Amino acid sequence: MLLRGLVFFYFILFSSSVFSKDIPVIVITAGKTPQSKSTVGSDIEVVDNKTLRNSNQFFIGDILDNNLNGMNYFQSGGYGTVSGIQLRGQPKRYTTIYIDGVKVSDPSTPSNDYYFNNLTSGSFDRIEVLKGAQSSLYGSGALAGTVQLFSKKGREGHNQDVNISKGSFNTQKIDFSFDGKYNNYDYFIGFGNFSTDGESAMRDNNENDRYRTDSLTMNYGYNFNEKFRLENYFFYNDSLLEYDSVNSTQNDIEASDDQNASYTARLINETSNFKNTISYNNTYILRNTTGNDKKNYYGYRDALNFVAEYNFDLDNRIIIGFDNEFDKAELYNYYTDSKYAESDEAIYSQYFDLQLRPREDTYTTFGLRRDYHTTVEDYYTGRATIAYKLDNNTKLRSNLGTSVRFPSLNSLHHGNNLIIKENLKAETGKSIDVGIDKIFPENNIDLSATAFFLEYKNDIKGWKSHSGGMGEKYYSGGGLYALDNTNSKTESYGLEFQTNWKPNDNYSFGLGYTRTESYDGPTCDNPDSTAGPGSAACNDEMNVRVPRHQLNFNGTKIFNKELSQTLKVKYVGERRDYGNINNNFEDVILSNYLVADLFINYKLFNTYDLSISAKNILDKRYSEAYEYKAPGRSLDFMLKKSY
Repeated sequence: MLLRGLVFFYFILFSSSVFSKDIPVIVITAGKTPQSKSTVGSDIEVVDNKTLRNSNQFFIGDILDNNLNGMNYFQSGGYGTVSGIQLRGQPKRYTTIYIDGVKVSDPSTPSNDYYFNNLTSGSFDRIEVLKGAQSSLYGSGALAGTVQLFSKKGREGHNQDVNISKGSFNTQKIDFSFDGKYNNYDYFIGFGNFSTDGESAMRDNNENDRYRTDSLTMNYGYNFNEKFRLENYFFYNDSLLEYDSVNSTQNDIEASDDQNASYTARLINETSNFKNTISYNNTYILRNTTGNDKKNYYGYRDALNFVAEYNFDLDNRIIIGFDNEFDKAELYNYYTDSKYAESDEAIYSQYFDLQLRPREDTYTTFGLRRDYHTTVEDYYTGRATIAYKLDNNTKLRSNLGTSVRFPSLNSLHHGNNLIIKENLKAETGKSIDVGIDKIFPENNIDLSATAFFLEYKNDIKGWKSHSGGMGEKYYSGGGLYALDNTNSKTESYGLEFQTNWKPNDNYSFGLGYTRTESYDGPTCDNPDSTAGPGSAACNDEMNVRVPRHQLNFNGTKIFNKELSQTLKVKYVGERRDYGNINNNFEDVILSNYLVADLFINYKLFNTYDLSISAKNILDKRYSEAYEYKAPGRSLDFMLKKSY
């Protein structure tokens, strides 16, 4: 009934007349160059400065979860716990994360992915989410999409912002920043502190899991002249999390103390037709864990990138780039502080992206990329997009792309089980999506609808048993289990709908619905399958933590210039997960849930912004990951001042 009602609703919308919006939305991530969203053939969504500035959420992951459709965000418990973004029904390792054009991930983690748990919102100005296979632009890991965050920069004059909040579970947050822009230089410096006593992440434990994080963000820009500009970015974060592992006893306390630092220097040369950018980035991550699993992890990345853009005219350009990335990971014994594992690899990449406007109403892109991995060697990926404007208010779009994900350092080196690590292949995939974006002036409605399909193979998944006849491929002294590629294919397909309606100046509404079918192997009757039912190549099951149905609603009421309120409601359907049941790992089903948040904003003395956030107002008890529970009802007060 729900799906039928949505179909009928959108049928009504499509029968409406149209209008043009006056101010175009400019995006960068879609082609690594500023362009109007109305000309982009890929599926891209934006969280703009206004949304971030007015948000009552503390963390970037929560903001994305509350403002974007077609994305599933999960956490293993409350603030600070392991989190991830799932696009197009795929695990978080298949989405690449960029901050100010620099790839961020932890080389020391098993999947080389990125945790959003420590990323607060105070220092960011804008977020763009590019969906679908994007490896031709963003390299290894961009099978399902790419998320890019843009830091705040200096504004004219000298400015200061203060944000103080206090709430349930003894939660408090302080953000302070100052920025400026004078003559040839601009700067931004932001400090952030967040702490909470929390509550237990495990369903059956009753102790509090404390969490705190401190961050420093700085950037500085200097214009030598009209053609040359130097930019510097620095980010530092220190966090401490008490958490519960799935094998913890009652009230066990484990902890992770993480330090993350990143520095980027970028030189930009721009003329009327040419723009050249060369950048260097250095990132390190240090993680100390205590409790049942005491280890010290160290991740390191050096990256040197070059992008050249040549504009034939306003609508036709070519982008050529070179990416060089060196990753290193080390693992230390907690008790002796002695190193017992070390790994390093490098990726050297070359790519181009041709953006053309062959007709007045048509915009296209064609891209190709070569990635050379020092162990796995050469892989090629590409993309083609088209945007066709039926009129100023209606755009048809489509994106076709291929993708690659190289094995992580952990996969290549863990336990020395592989004697010939070259036998581990890269995961490769492809995706296609088609969609429509439409605006309706008479009703103040905008609409977006997308159908997508994604497939990849050579999944590096779990451990394979090799109890005999291993030959020279496997190291007999390293155990009887080793990482390997599966023979199966993983696929996702589905539909995404999003609409926004503003009937008048006092009310606005948003509604999003996502239907996802995501399977971690082919159907068992697939004639191309290499094995029959019961084998690893025949695994007809939904990907873990991916709901078939997800519905998001938000409604805002503006009472006057001082007072407004917003209600956000999210429904998430049943999801498959994998957990330890009576010392036996089995599939489990996570129950569906509906959670509602209420936000009230008030302009105090025409100077201060006072916000009240009532989260999970129904006090719904639910899990986003097996054995872990989401926080219950909470109340937070936030005070903002800009001067």
